[in-house]
Amino acid sequence: MTTEALYRSDPYLKTATAEIIARTEEGGVVVDRSIFYPRGGGQPGDSGRIHWAGGSAEIASTVKTPDGQGVVLVPAEPAAMPTEGLEIEMHLDWERRHRFMRMHTALHLLSVVVPLPVTGGQIGLEKSRLDFDMPEVIHDREFIQARMGQLIDADHPVTDTWITEAELDANPGLVKTLSVQPPRGAGRIRLVRIGTDETPVDLQPCGGTHVRSTAEIGAVVVGKIENKGRANRRISLTLA
Repeated sequence: MTTEALYRSDPYLKTATAEIIARTEEGGVVVDRSIFYPRGGGQPGDSGRIHWAGGSAEIASTVKTPDGQGVVLVPAEPAAMPTEGLEIEMHLDWERRHRFMRMHTALHLLSVVVPLPVTGGQIGLEKSRLDFDMPEVIHDREFIQARMGQLIDADHPVTDTWITEAELDANPGLVKTLSVQPPRGAGRIRLVRIGTDETPVDLQPCGGTHVRSTAEIGAVVVGKIENKGRANRRISLTLA
């Protein structure tokens, strides 16, 4: 079961139709195409509503099928869901998704300002964070805050491109995360670029959704640098 990733080809798509191609034992439905992003890479799954002839349901979250190829829409509560072959209309909770897009892109910039290996991260509606392998603090909060503001205000474009797994193996420095590696098996890896080909600000593997330019992130507030272990330090961001 393979789902076409509309959320990736056009992350600004708020409504679209799809066909139900399977049901899950837990009560979710697998769709042939999806504007809903499935949970992964620290980014929560999307929510919203679906409508079909004779019914509708609130979608609380979106996940991948066990093989990682399909997208499952999970209802907010047990309910009669559309059967295989039926067409549905998807309506994304756009305000929630857009906050995740802004947060996710901001975290990419944070990994530029703090050029150290990333040991973990999480994207949230109110607060997002990255953990770094940072035995000693290399920048204080004020420096990080000022540099983040400069990168956001510069209005750098955000685009994506694809490379082969072999090309990634030849450029291991593209991967900033220590604990999570890009998914393999499809033969190619998606890269998210901030900046231009000639003067990239950041380039790293990522399957998440992002805004079109850094200015769309808006102002962010950098939290204090927290000690989370012998060499692990956490930096949080909130949207101002």
